[in-house]
Amino acid sequence: MRTLFASLFTLALIALASGCRRPSGAHGEDAGTPSLPVKGPQGTVTVKGSDTMVILGQRWAEQYMKEHPGAKIQVTGGGSGTGIASLINGTTDIAMSSRPIKDTEKQQVRQRHPEGPVEITVAKDGVTFYVHETNPVEALSIPQLESIYLGDITNWKDVGGKDAPIIVYSRENSSGTYAFVKDEVLGGEDFTVRALTLPGTAAVVHSISQEKNGIGYGGAAFAKGIKELKVSRDAQGEAIAPTEQNIQNGTYPLSRGLYFYLPGKASGVAKSFIDYALSPEGQQIVTQTGYFPVK
Repeated sequence: MRTLFASLFTLALIALASGCRRPSGAHGEDAGTPSLPVKGPQGTVTVKGSDTMVILGQRWAEQYMKEHPGAKIQVTGGGSGTGIASLINGTTDIAMSSRPIKDTEKQQVRQRHPEGPVEITVAKDGVTFYVHETNPVEALSIPQLESIYLGDITNWKDVGGKDAPIIVYSRENSSGTYAFVKDEVLGGEDFTVRALTLPGTAAVVHSISQEKNGIGYGGAAFAKGIKELKVSRDAQGEAIAPTEQNIQNGTYPLSRGLYFYLPGKASGVAKSFIDYALSPEGQQIVTQTGYFPVK
């Protein structure tokens, strides 16, 4: 009888001890291994806009998230106009733009965010004009580029090249690069109806690499496998190459800034991400991507 009582008492103790333990695997973890708190900024930031800047934005985001595991940075393209429209309607935290925001767009942002928009220059770039590597033309003036893109000049022989039709490539009208060329090269006039519109700078570069008589434009970072033209302000001016030094000091006629636009003063993860983009490490990524750092 004593032996039976001792056995029953032992089983009762085991059952009681089992019932007091927290089940293993609660919340996907062993209850005996408490999770460590994530350090640094936490949250999600959306970044949208310029196709020229999308690769740069993605590389910033990838490296930033490695160093800040509690943060999530979502970067998508669509064009500068698309990014600014998203800023206006409140569907993005940061708009990327390869052109300055327009006054009408500023007013629309202020309807929702009276203190905005906030403009931050995060890199420098030069809009370059591309031709096929075999094209003998080395330089064009802005008036010549204007005549080509307005459709007044249609043969390469009229600008020092061979007797061949000029195949004109352009970007879609939501592109900040399109808007920049329209304003700075065409004086606000519309592109020729002969221009072949492509969805991104990479597509323009690819087309130029295949078309010996083509001309297109885009950011300096995309100029691979094609020739970049030197550009002069007028027929008498010096033709300037789109080098880092010439873009940094503004000597190259088509230098420009690359921008982040925010609805108001940055805070939290957004501020931390922007600080990273402007840091020495972030600006090194600018150089590695093919653009030029802010000084």
